[in-house]
Amino acid sequence: MSHEGPRVGCGAALVRDGKVLLIQRLKAPEAGCWALVGGKVEWLETVEDTIIRETLEEVGVQINRLELLTVIDLMDAADQYHWVSPVYLVEDFTGEPQLMEPTKHGAVQWFDLDNLPSPVALAAKQAADRISRRASSSRGR
Repeated sequence: MSHEGPRVGCGAALVRDGKVLLIQRLKAPEAGCWALVGGKVEWLETVEDTIIRETLEEVGVQINRLELLTVIDLMDAADQYHWVSPVYLVEDFTGEPQLMEPTKHGAVQWFDLDNLPSPVALAAKQAADRISRRASSSRGR
């Protein structure tokens, strides 16, 4: 990627029973890493529409409700990429996740928020940390 400016890619942190759904990426960036479901925002597509589309395409799940969790900057001058990545929390969805794009992803699996696999993508790690902190602060009220 050239220095044309940052791109926008978004992620969905699907959470159920204290676990987050991750996909194992087969392609760059972060090939081999366990990552959130998601992808790049297309021309004239809203971020929320992108999350809904990508979740259906990648794991066959229909999102019923989503909530902005955090925004992550993924930057690497050496590898020449800069992505701005809104991450949405998704706890209300329909369907059982399954591997829909085997040429892009090696596996789809649920992981405990406090016991993520290795290697894990930066956005997945930061999202899990944010979800865990939110859960801890709501218990402390």
